[in-house]
Amino acid sequence: MTETVTAVRAAEQAEAVAAPVVDVVIPVYNEEADLGPCVRRLHAFLALSFPFAARITIADNASTDTTMEVANQLVDQLDGVRVVHLDRKGRGRALREVWQHSDAQIVAYMDVDLSTDLNALLPLVAPLVSGHSDLAIGTRLAASSRVVRGPKREFISRSYNLILRTSLQAKFSDAQCGFKAMRTDVAKVVLPLVEDGEWFFDTELLVIAERIGLRIHEVPVDWIDDPDSSVDIVDTARKDLLGVWRVGRAMTTGKLPINELRAAIGREPLMEGVPLGMVGQLVRFGIVGVLSTLAYALLYVLLQPVMGAQIANFVALLVTAIGNTAANRTFTFGVRGSSNVVSHQLQGLLIFGFGLFVTSGSLFTLHHWFPNSAVHLELLVLVIANLIATLARFVGLRWVFRKAGAVNKTAQQEAAR
Repeated sequence: MTETVTAVRAAEQAEAVAAPVVDVVIPVYNEEADLGPCVRRLHAFLALSFPFAARITIADNASTDTTMEVANQLVDQLDGVRVVHLDRKGRGRALREVWQHSDAQIVAYMDVDLSTDLNALLPLVAPLVSGHSDLAIGTRLAASSRVVRGPKREFISRSYNLILRTSLQAKFSDAQCGFKAMRTDVAKVVLPLVEDGEWFFDTELLVIAERIGLRIHEVPVDWIDDPDSSVDIVDTARKDLLGVWRVGRAMTTGKLPINELRAAIGREPLMEGVPLGMVGQLVRFGIVGVLSTLAYALLYVLLQPVMGAQIANFVALLVTAIGNTAANRTFTFGVRGSSNVVSHQLQGLLIFGFGLFVTSGSLFTLHHWFPNSAVHLELLVLVIANLIATLARFVGLRWVFRKAGAVNKTAQQEAAR
């Protein structure tokens, strides 16, 4: 009876490893010396201290030493270890290949040097297994992280993340920490859009994930830097900056279909009529509104002595209305690309018509009661009228661009059929 139970448990464990909960990928390139100790240490940890069924996948990307021989020996000697070989070099390329074809519920990766304390693995994957989060990253830059590395790498890491925050409005704290995990179903939707196959892969994945509304969980880690790392810092930094430019441009031009991806993964508004990021929209709309008002005031002051109050108001309002619609389209409501841009501008001009009515009516009233009013008093009245028109503009543009999002979603559903 005992033998039968043991055999059943062994069969269950074999099935669990074949289709594990977590697939931990170790991307390697010419790591013949470190690969064996790393995998054996990780294997022992997963067997003794990790509560979920796990598999180790060695992702060899075009090694030219005996890394593949070492990997095959580990596969023969250890249960739950496999190796995938790619003919092209690139950490991101290796991760994409393994993650897209994994049968695990969660895909993860860590660097071969195991710089991160393995005790952080469970906090990394637990929110993904529970379904609370979509992607999890280790961070060396949290206040509670304990990190041992040189000042040069610390400065480079913090500078790079500052660049991401200012240029791509990234909110995650540590893009390049080699300790990440992701729900496999979500990975298969997002990965086809990640173009980079090298070190910028992590950053591009995180930026796209954040923009489409994925929930990113951050885990402070204990990290001891590998002093023998072969990474070319200068070349990597150059490629990363080029990647930042490429991704930023893709989001600005609409090449990255952010709205369609949100719909595909179910990141629609929780309540009808309350769009995602409502507070952020109001803040961004306010910024655009302030800049538009300043531009309007400057144009009016310059044109009023030449054209008169009514014509100067019309021209200044028309010019700033076109710029305002374009800025809100991209910056506030995240609608990018050339699709329906003319239609959006025409609808914006209709909203402009209401603003013109309010401001012109205010001028008419002012001149009726105070025929000789100074230009500064005219400007004060117009600014107040513009505030009223701005509120109406926000409501109107929300309707215009929410309608645009619905059209995009319908087009995507038609294409899927």
